[in-house]
Amino acid sequence: MSGHNRWTKIKRQKEAMGASKGKLFTKLIKEITVAARLGGGDPAGNARLRAAILAAREANMPGDNITRAVKKGTGELEGVHYEEVTYEGYAPGGVAVLVECLTDNRHRTAGDVRATFSKGGGNLAAEGSVAWSIQLKPGPTEDRVMDAALEAGADDVVPQGTDGFEVRTDPAALHHVAGALERAGLPVGEQRWIYVPQNTVKVEGDGAKRVVKLLELLEDNDDVQNVWANADISDRDLEALGAS
Repeated sequence: MSGHNRWTKIKRQKEAMGASKGKLFTKLIKEITVAARLGGGDPAGNARLRAAILAAREANMPGDNITRAVKKGTGELEGVHYEEVTYEGYAPGGVAVLVECLTDNRHRTAGDVRATFSKGGGNLAAEGSVAWSIQLKPGPTEDRVMDAALEAGADDVVPQGTDGFEVRTDPAALHHVAGALERAGLPVGEQRWIYVPQNTVKVEGDGAKRVVKLLELLEDNDDVQNVWANADISDRDLEALGAS
């Protein structure tokens, strides 16, 4: 899973800086719009919207874009009605994949995702085929972070090398834990819900290349918000694939 997490982080960084920045903004605007529609336009009382706006700011999205997306969600401005849909499938090598989408046409998206799985050497599976547990990832010494996080109610703290720490907790406690860390003087990066697999599948060499290719094909779909997989890919293989 560490390899897949690193690949996802690298991809987001490249999107924020490169030619695909527009595609990243489209995904972020969709999330802000849906979050505002479901929970209201006040970030203080809407944890999902608060996290979406934070992600948009970290991607350097202009404030006007964020404001318009919120107003479209609350109905102050005319906008598209997006539906949340999740698909499950398998990549080459038996790697489980979960695809989160926001779409204005469920049938189109289902067909596109199915075709992408086939093109990438995988297959779409029935709902419930992929068993996952969901935990938080928001994005000092380890002891200090550990003490503050556990005192705030976090479940675990996982060192991420030179990238800091990954703090995991129940989704309902996400923003409470993040706030406690900030009050303790610890800078907190990205705050969002992620899927964490109960087991992983190690893929190497050509197998890793095929899995990453499928994940990238899925991510390229405008309706796809997030792609999660239980692939265990080494940093060496990621570097060989040119992902680092």
